[in-house]
Amino acid sequence: MRYRLITTASAVVLGLMTAVHGAEITQDGANAIRDNLNNLLPEDIAKSGVVAVNPAGTRYEIIYDLAKLLSKVNPADFTIGGLKPISMFATPQDNGLWNVEGDNSLNVSGHFKGPDQKRTEFTYSIASLAYTSIFDPAISYFRSGDFSAKDIKATSATDTEQVNVSVGDVKYKLTSADSAAGRMDFAVNGTLTAFAEQVSGKEMPPVHITADAIDFDARVYSLPAKELRDIVVFALDHAEEKQISKENEEKLKAMLRDAFPLISSLEETIDLHNLAVTGAAGGGGAKSFGYRLTIDGPSDATRLGVAMNAADVTFDSPMVPAAYSAFLPQAVDVQFGIPDMDFAAFGDEFMKLDLTKSREEGEDAGKKAVERLFRDGKFVMDFPKISAKSGVYDIDMSAKVESRLDAGKDEYALQASILARDYDKTIAAVQELAKANPELNQASFGMLMVKGFAKTDPDGRQRWDVTVTPDGSVTVNGQQIKGPDKPE
Repeated sequence: MRYRLITTASAVVLGLMTAVHGAEITQDGANAIRDNLNNLLPEDIAKSGVVAVNPAGTRYEIIYDLAKLLSKVNPADFTIGGLKPISMFATPQDNGLWNVEGDNSLNVSGHFKGPDQKRTEFTYSIASLAYTSIFDPAISYFRSGDFSAKDIKATSATDTEQVNVSVGDVKYKLTSADSAAGRMDFAVNGTLTAFAEQVSGKEMPPVHITADAIDFDARVYSLPAKELRDIVVFALDHAEEKQISKENEEKLKAMLRDAFPLISSLEETIDLHNLAVTGAAGGGGAKSFGYRLTIDGPSDATRLGVAMNAADVTFDSPMVPAAYSAFLPQAVDVQFGIPDMDFAAFGDEFMKLDLTKSREEGEDAGKKAVERLFRDGKFVMDFPKISAKSGVYDIDMSAKVESRLDAGKDEYALQASILARDYDKTIAAVQELAKANPELNQASFGMLMVKGFAKTDPDGRQRWDVTVTPDGSVTVNGQQIKGPDKPE
């Protein structure tokens, strides 16, 4: 069943590959499009009539009757009701591109059984899903488009848990541009409004998550769109084969070789506005919460970066005593990444894999590829910035951690810089708490000891430069505070 759904979904995107051009809209043209779409489907699905194409004035109407996919599915494992045919209109352009547009709605319900045989009931509804786009048969994808959806609702329920999700409106725009060597750049950005989610269960009181709006922006550069199209078609053609043949392995590797590197860089950002989480234990939120993912650099020295930040953070919970509320962060910024990954070497090693062998043999060979990715098994993670701020502390930290994939878990190297503004104010706040909670006296004493190792920067902040070497020795601001570990 999963293969059928994936294949049909791919056909929606991959369709119109051998498009007929010209102003005349004919039944022969409609049949050619239908036959081409059916060629992307397994034979039994194609014969079911899931795809229909009809002339419609100056354009073609393409209809996908997805309900026909379920004729051979055991209703005890998967059932869906209310599934209506999906209709879209395709108009050929003089330049070989197609204008594709549609406006559909969805209101379905049913159930399915997962791998654990647990039954899940579901409902999905979309009042309107509208789009106007430009489709390029050469890459079997959209070059541009404007997409929108209204009044989205979804529920999922098992015998122990229920999830309800709703969204007001979604609007996003896709654009593209040609880049060097026949590759393409893609960008998509948009906004989602009135997001709400509720999670509840037999042993869990409801938890509500809401956001006034969610903005998203994603960009990928130098994507081998044509080559990836060929790989997808090849995968669909051979998806049901239990083992790949040597001839097909060589074809697949040739296509992968032409597609490497898959991208030159990637950027993705998500921003939530007025995020709120409430439940039986209280609630909290942030005026803004942001997430950013980047992949950039040459293929032999690529960096993966992740950043998350929150501003105007609030907490309201009886589980947090009032005396401790000043210690809750009001703003947080966390940035980390994995630098210097050698995807060129990884690709070279991957090409040595024998894909015709068993999965176990492939996993062993895959480990070698991973070692090449991290330059002889050395794993590095950097933290350009970790900061937290409240009414009683203001801390910034940067760090770099190195370890080896084949080393013991305790063998690592660390370089870190920690800076604290108004550190005396932080110590005083902990000492004040210790009057009511004597156990904190030890913490305040430790903070005073740490202050003794600090240096003062020109801006008045306290600084600690910390180094940990693989032998276990630790230095702070050049002063050794722990020697090497004794050999066992």
